Order: sequence, then C-alpha cells, then structure tokens
Amino acid sequence: MFSGENTYIWQVDDWPQWRYDLPALAQALADVSRGQGLLLGRLTDVGLALRDQASLAALTDDVLKTSEIEGDVLDVASVRSSIARRLGMDIGALAPADRHVDGVVEMVLDATSRSAEPLTAERLFGWHAALFPTGYSGMSKIAVGQWRDDASSPMQVVSGPVNRGKVHFQAPPAGALPTEMASFLAWANRDTGEPALIRAGLAHLWFVTLHPFDDGNGRIARAVGDLFLVRADGAGQRFYSLSAQIQRERKDYYDILERTQKGALDVTGWLAWFLGTLGRAVTSAQTTLDGVLAKARFWQRWAGTPMNERQVKLLNRLLDGFDGKLTSSKWAAIGKCSPDTALRDIAQLLALGVLRKSSAGGRSTAYELADC
Repeated sequence: MFSGENTYIWQVDDWPQWRYDLPALAQALADVSRGQGLLLGRLTDVGLALRDQASLAALTDDVLKTSEIEGDVLDVASVRSSIARRLGMDIGALAPADRHVDGVVEMVLDATSRSAEPLTAERLFGWHAALFPTGYSGMSKIAVGQWRDDASSPMQVVSGPVNRGKVHFQAPPAGALPTEMASFLAWANRDTGEPALIRAGLAHLWFVTLHPFDDGNGRIARAVGDLFLVRADGAGQRFYSLSAQIQRERKDYYDILERTQKGALDVTGWLAWFLGTLGRAVTSAQTTLDGVLAKARFWQRWAGTPMNERQVKLLNRLLDGFDGKLTSSKWAAIGKCSPDTALRDIAQLLALGVLRKSSAGGRSTAYELADC
C-alpha cells in the first residue's frame, strides 16, 4: 500500500501533536515581523489610492501564482479585472469574465477578506466548488464540494510516467477524513496560544497533509495559509504574496514538504523554511510597491497628454512588467489593430518622448519606456 521505507507523518503514534523548537525560530519570526512592519509603515505614507493599487498587484500575483504552481496558467488581464470588479476598483476597461478565473479569485478573496470568520467544512466546500465549477478537473469528473472518497485508489502525490510514477506521499484514508478534518478545524478556530505566524505555517502543512479533496488541495492549502497570515498581520488588505514566492522556490517547496511528510512530528525544519520564504515574499513586495509608485508617477507626468485607448493599454502593460520585448507586431496583436495603426501609435509616443527604441539588439525593432 505504501511507497517506501519512511513512515508518513500522519501514521506517527501521537499525530497530530505538532512539535517545534520555538527558540530556534525566534530570529526568523522577528525578521518577518520587522519586514512586515517596514512594508506596512511605508504603505501608510502613500495614500489610499496607491495602497489599493499595491493590494491589487499583490492579489493578482497571488491568484496567478497559486494556479501556476499546479501548472495552470491564467490570463493576467482576466485575473486583474476579476479582482478589481469584486473590490469595486476602477481600472478602466475590464477583461471579459472567465468562470475558471473568477472561481480562484473568489476563493482567495474570501480567505483574505473574511479571515476573522470561522474556517468551516462548508466554507472549504464552497472554495472547492469555486475552483471546479464544471465538476471536472481537466477531463476527469471529480467529487466537488465534499471530502474525497478514494473510490478508485488511495490519494497519492505522484510524479513521472503513468504506471511507473514515483509516489512522494500518500494521504490518510478517506474514512478517517471526517475525524481528521474536525480536529483540524477545531484547532483552526480556537486560540491555542501559538505565535500567529507559526499557526499559518502549521495550517498550511496540516491541510496539505490531509489532502481532503479529489483535486485542488495545494491551492486550498495556500488559501488556508493566507487566511492565517491575514489574522497574523491584521492589515486587512494583502500587500505581499506567499504563493508567488513559493512558485519562485517551487522545487524547494516540494522537497521540504516531502521530507516533512515522511518525518516525525518535529516540524521545526518546515517552519524555518516557511518563515524564510515568507520573509522573502515581504521583501519582494517592496519591489512591487516600487513599481506601483513608479506607475503613479508616470501617469502624473503624462496626465495632460491625449492618448488613445490602445496606447494607454500598452503603456500599462509595459509599466506592469511586459514579458519579452515590445515590437510593433506585438502592439498590433495586443491592441487588436493593423500593423500600420500600431506603427502610428508608436510613432506618436516616440515623438512625445514617452517611448524610445530599445538599445537591445534583435531582428525586430523593440520599444521601451523612455522614463519611468
């Protein structure tokens, strides 16, 4: 039934009595708290409108990356529009609604905006149903809004070719889930006296170890972790994305998770990794805030300059971090216009000094912001 010589953590006799060396984690806890304080202090000085833009950027990153970790690439504009629509933010033209994108957004926003409310089975079922609105994961029909039943096989995390894959982890049997989830949710909804950031790390690990659904467990585990992080920092709005940092460190994430789930109940190593990753996520948010402020300065400078909708759209794409080089052919494709129209748009912005030709070599002329 099991894949190797290591005992899974949920098979240990005193499961789930988590143990960790708090003094060994003290410096990491202090570093994260200091980083959060610096970020929130800086945000206090920028004004409500820019705080909203920073929050929108962080939430967009969170939704995109929590899906990307699972190999699901979402459209940036659709995600940003979906979040803005739900938060009542004016970001200009909105992308068409996408049911799949909206489901992930609904889960993330519910976890972060209603963090103080109890975490219940019904709430988790709602998140799961939002992730899989059609009742299918890819081509496979799954049980939506209910615990898995292991009808076809045990729940395993496997990599490699079909029928010859490596089993990295096997979750507790479905029959144990009602009791296991009741234990987890009771812990989640009471004050245990543990440091709030430690609880966030434990919640993520505990949920993903139970793996209670047919699919979507990683995304929901990260949403559960986000809920606890909001409780920890008390900011209300999100200004950093742990999921984005996990995506940047994806291999390390899966490695530490596998080692922890095949180890004993001393999870100091997992918590050290979690806090380190969280600290790097907060540091990265400073760079995101730099971008938000640069974008605001850019539009303040060019506020009185007439521009058409295509030009505004493409300039915002550049300001948000354009992937690759912006050429006239990409302009035409993104702006949904002819090549001649794209060249006219670009020529106007070159003449104004908004754009300049990129000094980077290449077969096609590329363009970049002249000053930001």
